[in-house]
Amino acid sequence: MKIYGEKKIWFVTGSQHLYGPGVLAQVAENSQAIAAGLTASEHVSANIESRGVVTTPKEILDVCQAANSDENCVGLILWMHTFSPAKMWIAGLSALNKPYMHLHTQFGAALPWGDINMNYMNLNQSAHGDREFGYIGTRLRQERKVVVGHWQKESVQIQVDDWVRAAMGWAESQTLKLARFGDNMRQVAVTEGDKVSAQIQFGYEVHAFGLGDLAKACEKITAEQIAAQLELYKQDYEIDAEVFTDAHSLEMLQNEARLELGMEAFLEEGGFKAFTNCFENLTGLSGLPGLATQRLMSKGYGYGGEGDWKTAAMCRIVKVMSLGKAAGTSFMEDYTYNFGDPDQVLGAHMLEVCPSISNEKPKVVVERHTIGIKKDIARLIFTGTPGPAINISTIDMGTRFRIIANEVDTVKPPQDLPNLPVAKALWEPRPSLEVAAAAWIHAGGAHHSVYTQGINLDQLNDFAEMAGVEMVVIGADTNVNEFKKELRFNAVYYHLSHGI
Repeated sequence: MKIYGEKKIWFVTGSQHLYGPGVLAQVAENSQAIAAGLTASEHVSANIESRGVVTTPKEILDVCQAANSDENCVGLILWMHTFSPAKMWIAGLSALNKPYMHLHTQFGAALPWGDINMNYMNLNQSAHGDREFGYIGTRLRQERKVVVGHWQKESVQIQVDDWVRAAMGWAESQTLKLARFGDNMRQVAVTEGDKVSAQIQFGYEVHAFGLGDLAKACEKITAEQIAAQLELYKQDYEIDAEVFTDAHSLEMLQNEARLELGMEAFLEEGGFKAFTNCFENLTGLSGLPGLATQRLMSKGYGYGGEGDWKTAAMCRIVKVMSLGKAAGTSFMEDYTYNFGDPDQVLGAHMLEVCPSISNEKPKVVVERHTIGIKKDIARLIFTGTPGPAINISTIDMGTRFRIIANEVDTVKPPQDLPNLPVAKALWEPRPSLEVAAAAWIHAGGAHHSVYTQGINLDQLNDFAEMAGVEMVVIGADTNVNEFKKELRFNAVYYHLSHGI
């Protein structure tokens, strides 16, 4: 079974009755073969289901409306095997509320030079049939992915999967529920935002709960459940024997088990796949969850510290988009700099970094937490895996949202950090810290981000287009002055496109 289970992409082929029943039968057969071939590909992560050939405005409208109402259909791949007059598509595309990809391909790769005749030409008209279809998408001002190339080519299948993963993230965003335990950190600007606008734009719901609600869920956890959880910790992590022999350290570890099980029970009962908390808002809890939050993130929950619900939602969405990938995704913060050659950023947080970003076995330690409730807290210690990564920030611009992405290269720290009791990742921003940090600040990027090695920029861009929000990239070719111009041009475009 594909990693996305029952979720699927519909493959719909356009044609017309002009060519006769024999051609349409061949079109249908070829369409099924392409859908089956994409499904069978190791590069495609979801089932591609053939939904046949549409030849009239009514058939097109019917399949688009059916896609809208099918919760397992997360998007459509549309292809014009022959010439499909695009006026037929206006009603269907106007009604469609699922994302679609325009696959510009042809059933056979090479032309049969010695046998080619007009029958072949009439059957294989994608070269201009897709151009007719592309016009109406542009005329309707619809954002869509266009992938060009033969459907059996590996690079084409990878592009198809990039879009499939973005569509899965968008489907998750439409149904995502997020729980806020407490409020935002006081006086912080960037973690605030308009939750109604976010739900209109992205679909996800943000629900607030008092800490007493969570405390009740934690109080229900039994000693037997906690003991069983500690056995899991022994299997999953390195833990010094002293943690279990020292009464105080053992109590702190048991406390994390209680918090983890209580939070997970609360989230599962309410259908929540992301959450936030805040070190300033812990009344009724035994402390700020450390190991508990890290483990929940490693199970796929999105998280944002200090009430940062936008980052928590994006963290969950990216985890869904990267499902099945070995590389991980975590809540992150640009914490401190190493100015040198080259300049570097040490990313971390007080406690809550997801172990999925590391390929080493994490270690559980009990150390003092010095912000908010000052007490000993169990947490996982590890270092992020070297390699390319992306830092993603979603910000509320007041009248709209912006997604900012910075390409970075994660590296191994030049020395051990024996006195730093938190998980961390060290990276070098592209093109440099000097340029990247200036561009990030000009764009209004937050100090929190979603750090990921599990998705690429194409996937993120596809998601941003599905959401209808601005995305700006800080990468190897970024120039601050040109980047500022891009921000100004984008401001004009998005204000005009959304109306004044």
